[in-house]
Amino acid sequence: MADQEKTSAPVTRRDFLRQGSRVAALTGLGGFAGLLVSKLKSETLVWQIDPAKCLRCGRCATECVLKPSAVKCVHAFALCGYCELCTGYFVPEPNELNTAAENQLCPVSAIKRRWIEDPYYEYTIDETLCIGCGKCVEGCHRFGNGSLFLQVRHNLCLNCNECSIARACPGDAFRRVPVSQPYLLKTSYSHG
Repeated sequence: MADQEKTSAPVTRRDFLRQGSRVAALTGLGGFAGLLVSKLKSETLVWQIDPAKCLRCGRCATECVLKPSAVKCVHAFALCGYCELCTGYFVPEPNELNTAAENQLCPVSAIKRRWIEDPYYEYTIDETLCIGCGKCVEGCHRFGNGSLFLQVRHNLCLNCNECSIARACPGDAFRRVPVSQPYLLKTSYSHG
């Protein structure tokens, strides 16, 4: 009988305010937690170039807020033919197939050529020199197998809210990707 009296007793103003403030505090904490989760989700995206959409226009070198650009050439070795005449390394119709500056397509000599065995050569990118101009990528794409492509290096990128290169990109190749998978790698040969 005493239990019935306790449950049927009228709620005092103090009890009502105490319960109301608890509910309001829990609701506020839930809303704050939801806001934090949504903010964290928005911060988990980074800018990247889709190699299939890249037009190799050269704007990555000139439009990035960083000098030199955070965009660098990447070499997909699995796609490379290790050619003696690499159209990503040599200018069209070079004087000789050697490492002389006048024969190199890259304006800053960021591509290194190393003989492996006849007739194979290995080409590597010195990213500290690369300015992201895309000249080597265009040569490799146009006349070679397309093993060279451009990517944003996240250790350099400021991850601007509105990327200046993305705004200037005529191919609409820049997009936001999850930080857990920040690179869009070129895995197959494609002309386009």
